[in-house]
Amino acid sequence: MSGLGFGGEVAELYARFRRGYPPAVVDIVAGHFGLTRADVVVDLGCGTGQLPLPISQRVGAVIGVDPEPDMLTQARRAAEEHAARNLLWVLGSDRNMPALGRVLGQGTVGAVTIGQALHWMQPESLFGVLVDVVRPGGGVAVITNGTPLWLQDSRWSVALREFLQTSFGWKLDATCGTDDASQARYRRQLTDAGFEVVERHIDYEGVLDLDSLVGGLLSAFPVEELPPPERRHEFAARVASALAPETRFTEHVRVSMLLGRTTAPARSAADPRAVSRASPTGSY
Repeated sequence: MSGLGFGGEVAELYARFRRGYPPAVVDIVAGHFGLTRADVVVDLGCGTGQLPLPISQRVGAVIGVDPEPDMLTQARRAAEEHAARNLLWVLGSDRNMPALGRVLGQGTVGAVTIGQALHWMQPESLFGVLVDVVRPGGGVAVITNGTPLWLQDSRWSVALREFLQTSFGWKLDATCGTDDASQARYRRQLTDAGFEVVERHIDYEGVLDLDSLVGGLLSAFPVEELPPPERRHEFAARVASALAPETRFTEHVRVSMLLGRTTAPARSAADPRAVSRASPTGSY
């Protein structure tokens, strides 16, 4: 997981247009692993902070790890805007987890979260490292936040896929780990590493206007293939024409969570070790 092309303006588009996570996701993750203000959470592939920021409200500290410096710049800016002071941003990838684990100490991390990024990593070897990094009752949360815009079942999504394939010659079949086969493989790999795995889902609908759809689409472009700024209006007009007559686009989003917990019981809020050691943070 390195040099994935999410630098420069792509990182800015990602921060502005990528959908966040429903609050219930953090509730489920925190409840399943018994997360408290005594815990540190590591978010791998943190991007521009869509998942670390809300998690930071529930724990002592969050370490966001990403291989793209520009993504971390955007994440740091978002944290500053929300006065969230218990986040640390680290340039790195899943390959750096053995070293980070040694720095933090074995069995010390409350949870490791991976939001819509595991398809860039080497999960089998990663999970084998993480099982020793997390504390008793802690674990790993693999979270996918809906299928890509161009792979959904709606008429407009099919039209968008056809437009992109015709315009750019791309074969658009990568699911970013959201498909059933990938989810089954991740679950098996978590189990093989020694985690007890449960699956949770949250379903919701979101509505995009054309600007949001185009922005989200551009945030997935490799930076070297972004249409130049002076041609963005033309690109948006071509997208609008391809999707006509629709002008608002309903997404049926399924958030899938694979929650792999170590076999020891989770720490409860009543446990003396759960007393907060963190300073209060700003609201998010």
